[in-house]
Amino acid sequence: MIGEDGEKLGDFALMDARRLAADRGLDLVEIVPNRMPPVCKIMNYGRFVYQQSKKSQDSKRHQKQNQVKEVKFRIIIGEHDRATKMKQIERFLHEGHKVKATIWFKRARERSRRELGDRILDEVTQQLAEIATVESRSSVVGNQMSMILAPSRRLLEALRTERAGKAGSEDDAHAPRVRRAQRDGTG
Repeated sequence: MIGEDGEKLGDFALMDARRLAADRGLDLVEIVPNRMPPVCKIMNYGRFVYQQSKKSQDSKRHQKQNQVKEVKFRIIIGEHDRATKMKQIERFLHEGHKVKATIWFKRARERSRRELGDRILDEVTQQLAEIATVESRSSVVGNQMSMILAPSRRLLEALRTERAGKAGSEDDAHAPRVRRAQRDGTG
């Protein structure tokens, strides 16, 4: 048996261990049931459960949530609009998110031209080959065709080193002030 402070109290009979825990106003909790004799600890069980839930909430709070961002294309899209959407996809990938590129067939005559949707997805894949990998490419579902892009390993490693560099350097805090002074001609 283990006491509330973590000290070893020795071997006790079950009734004696329960009585000792009750005298201290605490609970007797079986920690290692498979061992012979089983290991028990005297503790406030309600407080223990509360602390465990707080730890799990804390760990969830500090986790980075990766999201799947969606960018929708139509098969009839201008070059400038396509370039804008490609920049958007690149930005999402550089932030570490996955991107779902969706081709949306709005009209019936567009649905009959699935090869145009395939061509757009192939162009997206080719343009982003260095920074993205195709995680899945689905067939047509309803009036949509989509694929999921994930940041490439090379990009993820670059992002990690960049974040580590930003966290370690203190010179970055002064950089905006120096740039402003140079622009104004005062520095």
